[in-house]
Formats: sequence, structure tokens, C-alpha cells
Amino acid sequence: MSETVPAGTRAAPDGAFFTAPPGSASGDFVLTLACPDGPGIVHDVSGFLARRGGNIVESQQFGDHQTGRFFMRIDFEIPGPAFADELRVEFAPVAERHDMVYELWAAHAPYRALIMVSKHLHCLNDLLFRWSTGSLQIEIPAVVSNHPDAARLCDAYGLPFHHIPVTPDTKTDAEAKLFSLIKEHGVHVVVLARYMQVLSDDLCRALAGRVINIHHSFLPSFKGAKPYHQAHDRGVKLIGATAHYVTADLDEGPIIEQDIVRVDHSYKQDQLVAAGRDVEAQVLSRAVRWHSESRVLLNGHRTVVFR
Repeated sequence: MSETVPAGTRAAPDGAFFTAPPGSASGDFVLTLACPDGPGIVHDVSGFLARRGGNIVESQQFGDHQTGRFFMRIDFEIPGPAFADELRVEFAPVAERHDMVYELWAAHAPYRALIMVSKHLHCLNDLLFRWSTGSLQIEIPAVVSNHPDAARLCDAYGLPFHHIPVTPDTKTDAEAKLFSLIKEHGVHVVVLARYMQVLSDDLCRALAGRVINIHHSFLPSFKGAKPYHQAHDRGVKLIGATAHYVTADLDEGPIIEQDIVRVDHSYKQDQLVAAGRDVEAQVLSRAVRWHSESRVLLNGHRTVVFR
């Protein structure tokens, strides 16, 4: 059977599992799964729910004819208190029968999200505000930066801030400190909120499917410093942003979300930069929200997003 994730838990990068928050007895659960497409999948999943008196609140599915894979997300309620571990035991034969990769947990269990940032703080500020208002299903155990600029913003929100400088000579030690923090805090997802350092291939592999990055959508054009200024000089009419999972191939990981805004000749450079910052923050927040609600399933080098 394919690797499964214990119910009521979030997968950790080092292969360990971290349990959902205390009080995980719940009536509301989410099941996500991916498996080879074939007959009987929906029937068997429905039978599992029927045996527990489950009521489906939300159900989405997608069969990819190109890859022959089937994807499904179900939010369901169980009468009275129930424990995720019990549901996992009952669902295991269904998963084995269809060679499923799946997760099952309490629907409102938050992801523990470590946020990384450099000097541009607009995405971090947006995420912290949305987190503080309860619009993101995450906990933030720490914010990490290779510069000290975000310290005051983190202090304002009462969040631990870790300054880990990165130079060519210290990169290996810096990543070791970062990975130690990830394990120490039971982090489920790392969010690169304009973190301007390239993660090593080894770290990308260790955190596969659990690091979300944001960048402008000019690539492969306008590389390097001040891309919005380069775009202004070329008179672009569209600017946008892309949120994707990080892989060893720089800025080429599976895309989660993209958006654009129209601009015209009247925009000055600073107005173009401001518009770019706005769309970056919005796209990243949507990607983090969908990931933390387990609406994003990996499909090779693409994603299935059940919005």
C-alpha cells in the first residue's frame, strides 16, 4: 500500500507525525486521497462513511485522464464525538484496496506554519494580519529571516523571531539551524514570504510538498534585481504573481495559484511596485489558505486544487 498519513495528524518533513491539537475528539473530519483511477473508489469511500453514519458536508473529485490518477476531498460529519485514529483503522482496508495515498484528520486542526522572509515584508504583514483575524487555519510557531528587518513586526504580533544570517560560507550551518527549528516546532508547512535565498537541493527534497514560495510572474523575463523596474522600462501591461511548491528546480515547482492585474502607461515605477506587492500578498495568502485546508493535492509536477 502507498504511504499513508495517520488520521488526525499532519505530516512532518522528517517522516515523523505530529498529532492534531488537544481535544481532537470531533464530529467534523476531512479525508483527502489520491490513487490510480478505477471502478469502485467512490462506492467504497461512501461505504466507509455510511458504516459510521457519516454525513457529507462537501465533496469534490477529479479524474485525470492523462495520468490515470483519481483525486478526492471529502468534508464529513460523524454523529457525536469521534476520534481520528478510530476512523483511520476503519478506512485502512479501503485505502489498501485502491493503493491510496491519503490523509484523514479533524477538519479544523491547524497547520503549524513557519514563515521565512528577507527584507520585503508585505507578504509577511498580510499573512500575520490574516492569521490574527482567524482567516487562515494555521499556527505560527516562528518567523525566520536572514535579515533583522522583520523583528519589530513579529514583536507586534507576539511571535518568536529567529535571525539566521546566510552567506556562502555559512549556508550549510544556516540550513541545519532552520531544519532544527522545523523539527523542534513540529512544523507542517514552510512559507517563503519573499525569502530571497535559494534552498539547497537536499533541503528541498527533505521538505518536498511542504514549502510554498511566492514570486512575480515575469519569469523567465526580467530576472535579477528590481524586476518591476525592468518591467516598467519595457512598458508591460500585465503584472502578476505565482505561488508554488518549492523543488530543486528553481521557481519551477507545482503551481498552486496565480493572478494578474492590468497596468498601463500612466503607472510610475513605485505604483507598479505597489501593485505587484498587492497581488503577491493576495496570491500567497490564497495558496496558504488552500494548503492549510488540505485543498491542494500533488499531481506529478502539477496540482489539483479543490477550492
